[in-house]
Formats: sequence, structure tokens, C-alpha cells
Amino acid sequence: MPTLYYAVGACSLAPHIALEWIGAPYEAVRVQFGSDELLAVNPAGAVPTLQENDGWLLTQAGAILDYLASKHPEARLAGGDGVRDKAEAHRWSAFFTSDVHASFWPIFMPDRYTSDRTESARRAVVEAGRKLVAKQFGLLNRHLAGREHILDGGRSVIDAYSFPMIRWAKKLLPDGLKEHPHVQALHDRIAADPAVQKVLAREERR
Repeated sequence: MPTLYYAVGACSLAPHIALEWIGAPYEAVRVQFGSDELLAVNPAGAVPTLQENDGWLLTQAGAILDYLASKHPEARLAGGDGVRDKAEAHRWSAFFTSDVHASFWPIFMPDRYTSDRTESARRAVVEAGRKLVAKQFGLLNRHLAGREHILDGGRSVIDAYSFPMIRWAKKLLPDGLKEHPHVQALHDRIAADPAVQKVLAREERR
């Protein structure tokens, strides 16, 4: 069966959820970033990493999610079969990879973005990151008005992709998701899903 290598709190939560929604057998292996166990599989030392039965490896959350949706069409997680449906799925996958995920880096690792090692400089980078995150979630919030899911075709791997980042925003923005009620509503719908609850319980188990 395929094996997903994941880390707690990471965007690997997204393919973990997708695999549970699909319902086919898989193994989930918890690892630490840069650990010997992970490096033996993925030289980049990053998650998510998906290993298929024949040893084939796939990295990068967006690629893994697209692969899983294509591999399991019966799960109907691609968001639709039309050319434009697929384009929308790629559009939103790119949005979460390039715009949303990247906007958190100044918060997670402010020292990457300034050579000034003073605490005031560090705080300024973090604050700039928070403003960027809020901007991206404002875009998502407007898109979600009147919608239950991100894509028109219903529940998809893109909803799963959004979930870990929504959780980060809920925790790291000063007002959480107060200014983004439609994003909060999507969070609540996903969090209430029994399969998602199962995955969260597994990831949070010590």
C-alpha cells in the first residue's frame, strides 16, 4: 500500500486527509523534519512524501494531491472533469502553494528575511508576514461567499489543501479568522468531517 510520510502541524495534513477521504488502504508514518528516517526516503528532508508500492516517490503537497485525485476518480475529489474544472483546480492549488503557504514563511522564519538581528527587526518581519497572510485569506474569503467548497464540483483535494493553512491562520493572525467568516465556515465544515477528525486524532496522538 502507499505510504505517506507526514509531520505534525505541516501541510502534509492535506494529503493525509485526502487519503482518508479516498478510503483505500494506506500507511501513515510520522517523521520529524530532516530526520534520518525521512532523509532516507526524501533527500530534501521535507514532508509530505508519498511512496508507492513499487518504491516510486512523489513530493510536494500540490503534486501529491493532484496525483491522488487522478489515481482515484471514484472518490470524486478532483473538483470536476472538464477542462475548466481542471484549470480551476490547478489555479487554486498554485494559490495555496505560491501565495498562501509562502506568505507564512516570514512568520515561521523571520530571520530569513532580514540581516538585522534585533528583536524589533524580527517583529517587523513577522508583522509584515501577518499582513500578507491576511491579504491572501481576504481573497479566499471573498471567493467562498455563497460556497460550501472552494471548487464548483464539490468537496475536493483543494479543500484538504486549504485546511492546514486555515488552521495556521486561525492560530497566528491576531484576530484569528474573525475578519474571514467564510473561511471560518469552511474550516468548521472540514473539521466536523469524521474522516478529518480521525486524521487529526492520529496526528495529535503522542
